Amino acid sequence: MAVRFAKDVSTAKTDYGTVLLDQRSGQYWELNPTGTLVVQTLMDGGGETDAVDAVVVEFAVDRPRAAQDVSALIEQLRQAGLVVL
Repeated sequence: MAVRFAKDVSTAKTDYGTVLLDQRSGQYWELNPTGTLVVQTLMDGGGETDAVDAVVVEFAVDRPRAAQDVSALIEQLRQAGLVVL
């Protein structure tokens, strides 16, 4: 499942992760390093399973927890209109 940011979403890398700005509403979202890794994996053409794998390797999290967190993040970004699937 490749994703891309909606056309009105700006991104900026920070020392702690990534900041997203929804230019339509002026609302900011801050992704921690885990969220940044998930979004980058998906934007690079990976699927949800690839994002889970990346989180498990990078952060030594168990697979069920990583899968739950990845799924929740994708759903939150989708519902907010920040990403296009």
